[in-house]
Amino acid sequence: MASNNPANPSVKEQRETKRAAKVAVLKKQQARDKRNRIIGITAGGLGAAAVLGLVLVFVITSATPKPNPDDIAIGDLQEFPGLTANHIDPNPMDYEAAYGMNPPAGGDHFGAWLNCGVYTEPQQNENAVHSLEHGAVWVTYDPELVDEAGVEALVEELPSTYVIVSPYTGLPAPVVASAWGAQVQLDGVDDTRLGDFVDKFWRNPDLPEAGAACSGAIDGPGRVS
Repeated sequence: MASNNPANPSVKEQRETKRAAKVAVLKKQQARDKRNRIIGITAGGLGAAAVLGLVLVFVITSATPKPNPDDIAIGDLQEFPGLTANHIDPNPMDYEAAYGMNPPAGGDHFGAWLNCGVYTEPQQNENAVHSLEHGAVWVTYDPELVDEAGVEALVEELPSTYVIVSPYTGLPAPVVASAWGAQVQLDGVDDTRLGDFVDKFWRNPDLPEAGAACSGAIDGPGRVS
């Protein structure tokens, strides 16, 4: 359950605060890059001393601490570098044969992405993978091992956007968290590595289509939220 006491926030509230800070940092970085370009264009018409002054003011006023996802260590993390991202409609992809993934964590996919949300039925791999390319985290669970209360516990630990939760048959673990190019097999819904995985990979700005929408496309079967 979420806490309504500001002095004693719940785990989910703490994570939401961290994620909001991460998004704010990304927006500041984009604004900083834009200002850098403006300074570069203006530099040709200014003296060296004036340019130096502008740069010093910019550095002093814009310096903010940045969380570094690279510093988050996750036990038994699997990574899949150099993935292709071709649209292969209407032919399905055998992700285990092509990339050694089960479930998929990136690679070639369909042109339409799966709308992020919570689903009670298995989803089309090729649509879900496209959502990963946009920065979503896909949390799959074995429906034989995770009950309704377990699913609710998973959802409670996750952000409200850019997340897909769905059952998946044939998983190698009770719960598997996947992002583009990364995956971790979890021991259950209370495995603390889930939070670390989300903090590290959720809305990763370095993806092929980072920041693209996670809505407005395909609603899979059994969507409940």
